[in-house]
Amino acid sequence: MTANTETFETSDTGWLSVIRRYIVYTAVGHLIWEMAHIPLYTIWVEGTWSEIAFAVVHCTGGDLLITMSTLLLALFLVGGHAWPSERAGRVLLLAVALGVSYTIFSEWLNIVIRAAWAYRDIMPVIPFIDAGLTPVLQWLIVPFAAYFGALRRLSKGKGAPGV
Repeated sequence: MTANTETFETSDTGWLSVIRRYIVYTAVGHLIWEMAHIPLYTIWVEGTWSEIAFAVVHCTGGDLLITMSTLLLALFLVGGHAWPSERAGRVLLLAVALGVSYTIFSEWLNIVIRAAWAYRDIMPVIPFIDAGLTPVLQWLIVPFAAYFGALRRLSKGKGAPGV
């Protein structure tokens, strides 16, 4: 009797390297963004420097959890075995849509319901959804820039990843 072994085909798509670069790039991007827009929150004028530093680190950590969750869910729902060589655009668009949706929900929950944080008067707010403009822009700009940066090495010499 012989053992039945399955052979899995692997393609040289570099998916693990892309995920690693994406996480590192988003970590840097979110950290920079959090430091840049914290003056738009009341903690900037009401908090101590240690509270502000904690808020930046805490929020960046949350951003990373959201980043990893939205990427994993997008890969599960619309990715394929040849990602990122194929379906890279679909994965990015869904991950960004999930990130923006969660951000709008989180801003509403933490400002309106929990009152865990508050905007200063200088925070631009998006009409109708009453979410801060900078958190929403953060979840549009940082993931797009990080994703394209993460895919950059892959596309050199192999052609751009497909949508």
